[in-house]
Order: sequence, then C-alpha cells, then structure tokens
Amino acid sequence: MSFLEVKDKTFLISGFANRKSVAWCVSQALVKEGAKVIFSVRSEKRKNELLALMPNSTVFICDFERKGDVENLGTELKKSDIKLHGLLHSIAYANYSEGMKPFHETKRADFLQAIEISSFSLVELSNACKEVLVEDASVVTIGISSTEVTAENYGYMAPVKASLEANVRYLAKSFSSFSNIRFNSVNAGPLKTSASAGIPGYLVNYLYAEKLTFRKKALQTSEVSNLAVFLLSPRSSGINGQGVVIDAGMGFNYFDKEIVEDSMQIKS
Repeated sequence: MSFLEVKDKTFLISGFANRKSVAWCVSQALVKEGAKVIFSVRSEKRKNELLALMPNSTVFICDFERKGDVENLGTELKKSDIKLHGLLHSIAYANYSEGMKPFHETKRADFLQAIEISSFSLVELSNACKEVLVEDASVVTIGISSTEVTAENYGYMAPVKASLEANVRYLAKSFSSFSNIRFNSVNAGPLKTSASAGIPGYLVNYLYAEKLTFRKKALQTSEVSNLAVFLLSPRSSGINGQGVVIDAGMGFNYFDKEIVEDSMQIKS
C-alpha cells in the first residue's frame, strides 16, 4: 500500500490552466499514486485543452466569476453520484491590464473581482461540495508564502491572498460542527508558471527570491504540488486550519551575505 493512502480515492482539481500549473502537477501526482481525479475548468476551450492531455477525463465547466456556476457544479457532482475524498482549489485572478499601480490607487472593481475569484471562491466551492465530500475529506488551496511582504509588483493580491488564508481557518472551524473535513493552504514562494508571467515585473522578483533561498535554487512547481498532495491525503490528518509555508528557506534568509554585500556594494 502506498504511504499516502490515496489509491482508488477521488479528488476534484480546480484551476487547471496548462502543464505548468500547480493544478496539473497535483493531478499527475495523484494519478501516479493510484487516485482518480476529476476536474473543473472555466471554459469549453480549457476543457478541450485538458482532454487533449488526459483523454476520457471527467471534466466539469465552472467559471467562478459567473453567477450560479459553482452551485451548478455541486449539483452536477451529486447527480453523478460522485463522492470526493478531497478537492484542490487553485484559483486566482487579478486584473493588471493597466499595469501595476500604487496600492492606494487600486480600483474598487479590480479588488472586488480579485476577492471574488481568488478568495471567496473557496468558500463558495466548499459549500457547494459539502454534500459530496466524505466525512474526513481534505480541502487544499494555494496561497503565497507571505501576505505581509509589501511586494510592489504583486499589488493588491497580497491582501486578497491574506483573506484566502483567513477563509481557510474559518472554514475549518465552520465545517467542524458537522464533519472532520479539513482545510489547509499551501503557501508557496515565487514559482515559474504561466499565471505568474502575467504579473508586471515578476521575473526580477523571482530571480531575487531564488538568491534568497538557502539552496540558491528556486522553488519548483513539483515541490508545491507534492506538499498539496500530502495535505490532501489521510497522512496529514492532524493538520487543519493551517497555512503551510514552502519557500526553500527564502523567508528566513533576509541577511544572506551575498545579498547584503551586493545591495550595499561591499566587496569581500
């Protein structure tokens, strides 16, 4: 028996974008362990792209910004008599079409849109799926390593992700009144994904973050997905309401000698 004990169990994966996405990597790791994965994607186009990679997959369409879609997803899962042992929420969106602005110039519409898609969607999805989640299921979302760092090139998404982390704790408490369903977030350091490529100025910060890791090597998407799979598995049964940081030590390496000397133009 596999250590993770996910063989023949069913997991819903939301947020597939392409082969570089965390959602895709999580799905492949679960399949490798013998689990069954089903997907929710936001469009017919995305569904066709996914089916080209995994023919015969069960794929539901759910646009988290479109009213009624999440509730309909829950209804379709019940109609299909699907029982979920876990679900991955890997959904995020921010409108950077006008470029990066100072935080105080954030537009109301952009902020509320990001909150709805990137944060409240976890609450809505969990509620819609509560009747198809088994009694001890695990719900995992993807956050960021630190919502307290004021990275100018991330703009208003840091407080949006902070609300996502808070939702994890409140959902864990709320669901505990009728189940043993767990909620946790994987709080990842900077990753090289297609989604991150759309953030203005992201590459420079990504390369800087790589230098701050203890190992001087950037965090890999596969490392993040491996942690997510562990949290989805029964082996993480004692972890609930947590944000688990995975950043290769970046958050503890502020005073790295190389970085300090470089920034202060000091020669050893």
